[in-house]
Amino acid sequence: MRILVAEDDPSLTAAVEFALRTLNNYFVGCVRSGDEVQALLESEPYDLLILDVGLPGLDGFEVLRRIRASGLTLPVLIMSGRDSSDDKVKGLNLGADDYLAKPFAVRELEARVGALLRRSTGTVASNQGAGLAFDPDTRTISIDNKVIALSVREVAIMSLLLKEFGRVVTKDRLIGDIYSAEEAPGPNAIEVFVHRLRKKLSASPYEIRTHHGIGYQLEQR
Repeated sequence: MRILVAEDDPSLTAAVEFALRTLNNYFVGCVRSGDEVQALLESEPYDLLILDVGLPGLDGFEVLRRIRASGLTLPVLIMSGRDSSDDKVKGLNLGADDYLAKPFAVRELEARVGALLRRSTGTVASNQGAGLAFDPDTRTISIDNKVIALSVREVAIMSLLLKEFGRVVTKDRLIGDIYSAEEAPGPNAIEVFVHRLRKKLSASPYEIRTHHGIGYQLEQR
C-alpha cells in the first residue's frame, strides 16, 4: 500500500515514515508543502494521504478542497495541531475521512491508517455462498471461514489487486507499490509472490489471471 505524508516538520515526518515504512511495510512518500501534494497525487498512485493542516504555501484545508474538487477519492487523514471542534468539522466537511490531533501515539496513527485502508480496500462480495474476506491488519484471507495467513508481500499484492478488482494491474505498478526505492527486487520476485498467493486462493471463487507481458487481474472464476 502506498501512503503520501504531507508534513513540514522533519522530525515528525521521520517518525511517521519510520512507523509506516519500517514497522508496517507500507511504501511512504513525503512532501513538505501544500503545493506539491496534488501534482504528486495526479502523477503517482497512492492509497492514502496523511495531510497536515499547517503546511507552507497552500494550507491543508485548501489542498483537501482542491483534491476533492479534482475528483480524487483516496482516503485522507488530517494530522493537525489544531484540535478545536470547528477545525475538525471543517476538515470533515471538506472531505477528510478522519482527523488526528497532535500530539498522538504512534499506535493510534497505525490503527487509524489501518482502518482507512481496510475501508477503502473492502471485502470481495460472496459468490454463491463461497466468499473471500481479506484483513490486511492480521495478514489473512478467509475462505468459507477458513483463515489463511499471508506474508507481508502477499498482503501488499492482494490489497492492490482487490482495489483494482476486475482490472489489470501492471507488473511495474506492483513492484512500485510493494517495494521502496531503496530495494532491488529480483527479476522474478512478483511472479513468485503471485504464484504463492494464487495457490492460497485456489479454494475460493476468485483467481489471479496472468496477462503475459502486462500484469495480473483478480477476477471471479
